[in-house]
Amino acid sequence: MRYRPLGKTGFKASEMGFGAWAIGADWGAVDDEQSLRALHAAADAGVTFFDTADVYGDGRSERLIARFRKERREPIVVATKMGRRAPQDVKEFTPENFAAWIDRSRENLEVDRLDLVQLHCPPTGVYYRPEVFDALDGFVQDGRIASYGVSVERVEEGLKAIEYPNVATVQIIYNMFRQRPAERFLSAARERNVGVIARVPLASGLLTGKFNRDTRFSATDHRNFNRHGESFDVGETFAGVDYETALDVVEELRALVPADATMAQMALRWILMNDAVGTVIPGAKTPEQASANAAAAGLHKLPESTMDRIETLYRERIAPLVHQRW
Repeated sequence: MRYRPLGKTGFKASEMGFGAWAIGADWGAVDDEQSLRALHAAADAGVTFFDTADVYGDGRSERLIARFRKERREPIVVATKMGRRAPQDVKEFTPENFAAWIDRSRENLEVDRLDLVQLHCPPTGVYYRPEVFDALDGFVQDGRIASYGVSVERVEEGLKAIEYPNVATVQIIYNMFRQRPAERFLSAARERNVGVIARVPLASGLLTGKFNRDTRFSATDHRNFNRHGESFDVGETFAGVDYETALDVVEELRALVPADATMAQMALRWILMNDAVGTVIPGAKTPEQASANAAAAGLHKLPESTMDRIETLYRERIAPLVHQRW
């Protein structure tokens, strides 16, 4: 495992992190003991950056990570997110609500100070309210959080967020099916010393190559109940790509997978080819998944011919569906 500076946080994050949505909720049945084994498998492979949120299982994910961190000796960085517990209205993003959410996460994670707090895909109008970011500065000053950032749905939101001088990180969807951040955002973030956390790196599992037209997802899995954006932004599910089209493109990607890798590992290594990315946060529900994800960081660089083919497939097949939307 290699490590990269994570913007203004002062942390060095493992290139491959761990996204803890799946061990909290919305990805089908979850077993806490298996989830703990997955967390430990990631750490055993050198993962030091773990991302969660207060709404993942209504705190379940945060509490599991608290248990896990007490069982490790090495420094572990935990990022959490807040803001989805309230109605998605700009007026809800107040110092009083922030205090309640921050204190709840401190309790769940069993810490006095949170390493990194991120606004959790708030309404676009939040990014145009300087008082929101002034309030977050106050929580850094009083010692309840070490750093803060944002998780965004759209490139435009990320570009606006990094105008605020103390935004330390931006978490954004970036994968082979969502390449727009590489046009402008990633370089702009690097210029401002903002750490980039690449989320939804496997397009909700599409880029593992394990799905087909007969795959069925459980009723509690967002790949079932949010396929058309019924519960939250449709871009969170399959990266917003039409499922049938995505399966066709995945078949074309199979020929590009290196002999020593899986398709999922190739997809993760593709993200790390851009050195403006600080860390990638694939999810895992089993130790085997966690270990395989971490191993992707150790793959050789992808050949230029592979990168070119992936870019062509995106431009011709995927970009018309997603590029200007997010």
